[in-house]
Amino acid sequence: MSIASANTRMRVPAGFRNLLEGLAREVLREQPTDVVAFAAQYFQKLLEQREAGAIDSVAWGAMLED
Repeated sequence: MSIASANTRMRVPAGFRNLLEGLAREVLREQPTDVVAFAAQYFQKLLEQREAGAIDSVAWGAMLED
């Protein structure tokens, strides 16, 4: 069975790289045994901070990438 590949170019959303680098940095620092649960908690904390009016790290990362 073969699948034809499309010449589709996918773009990474603005701020996504910065967001993942932040997660990677925290995973390396904390060395959690359950990385998926750690990532869920990490993103939940970022979401709560954003909703509380703190600086949005995704928006900030997007500005830095420009």
